[in-house]
Amino acid sequence: MLKQLKEEVFQANIDLLRNHLVILTWGNVSGISRSDEYVVIKPSGVDYGIMKSADMVVVDFEGKIVEGKLRPSSDLPTHLRLYKNFSSIGGIAHAHSMYATMFAQACKEIHCFGTTHADHFNGSIPVTRFLTKKEVESKYEENTGSVIVERFKSLDPESMPAVLVGGHAPFAWGTSADDAMKNILILEHVAQMAMGSLQLNPDLHQLPSFVQEKHFQRKHGPKAYYGQK
Repeated sequence: MLKQLKEEVFQANIDLLRNHLVILTWGNVSGISRSDEYVVIKPSGVDYGIMKSADMVVVDFEGKIVEGKLRPSSDLPTHLRLYKNFSSIGGIAHAHSMYATMFAQACKEIHCFGTTHADHFNGSIPVTRFLTKKEVESKYEENTGSVIVERFKSLDPESMPAVLVGGHAPFAWGTSADDAMKNILILEHVAQMAMGSLQLNPDLHQLPSFVQEKHFQRKHGPKAYYGQK
């Protein structure tokens, strides 16, 4: 079942490790088949070194296991909440990468200080509020998804494919599992650049809005001209 999607999700998870976005088992990537209404996700707590594509777990939209011998990632309810609310996304990545997680723990948005950021994210990377005690004690992972959805009430998840969960870590998404992995990789590099830039110049201002807009639109706008057709 969903052999190709399993392979894509498996490879995206391996790429988290290959790109130094995770240590131990601190991360996960999922992908969705909207036509089948199934999600494929990394199994919980399985070492990347022994994991195989056949270990990927297939679940339905309610989180029930459809295929797989292992338990799905404990972050599955977060993924499901995002898939249900962001109808255009095809993959989700989560990692505790160093620099993006620092911003999440500090509850600081990552402002756009340069064109590298503007090429990929339309504005500051948002940060969510903390979950309440009640939200943590009941359906914690699902409520993690809920605070992300809440933060995006006035934001477009397509032009801002990433978020920092306050006190926790980043999530990113994209058109596929591979695209989501690339977005969380870019997020980590943008976070590192922002951290260094602020150390060099604590009074740094954001990139002028017209430069931000130009760089984002030339790659993602209706008249985009970056790359090959």
